[in-house]
Amino acid sequence: MDLAWICRQMRNSAEAIRALVNGCPAEQATWKPNATSWSILEVVNHLLDEEREDFRRRIDVLLHRPGEGWFRFNPEQAAVERRYNERDLESSLRDFLALREESLRWLGDLGEVDWTAVQTAPFGEIRAGDFLASWAAHDILHLRQLVRLKWGYLVQTLEPYDTRYAGEW
Repeated sequence: MDLAWICRQMRNSAEAIRALVNGCPAEQATWKPNATSWSILEVVNHLLDEEREDFRRRIDVLLHRPGEGWFRFNPEQAAVERRYNERDLESSLRDFLALREESLRWLGDLGEVDWTAVQTAPFGEIRAGDFLASWAAHDILHLRQLVRLKWGYLVQTLEPYDTRYAGEW
């Protein structure tokens, strides 16, 4: 496990998220292509809650308090109950980025750990390294989602003009 490399990837992903959403107007931040999709604002708040309540916490429990076992976190439910789409994008982004820096410092301070340590989850066994790899991958999945949201909003906003000349989506 190359922790320094993973931390660089996570820092780069946070900067890419910042670049994609920084300065986004409220109308675009709350826009959804359909009723079941998330908005940019909801994605950012999901990332914020994941940073605060999921990946780091799961790794910490697995490495330092394995007896605590699995805890529940329902991202879909949180988006509705916590009213993600009614929040302020700028402060949500700022909070996510601050927590990410805190997480990166925490990871850097871990020292030598057993990334093969295992915990039983509702879906089977998962290692500490699997959580870390999933944390980095989670950013990339949501970067893809943010790009799709920006594309969809742009195409809709520019109607009746056509974007075919830009290339295939």
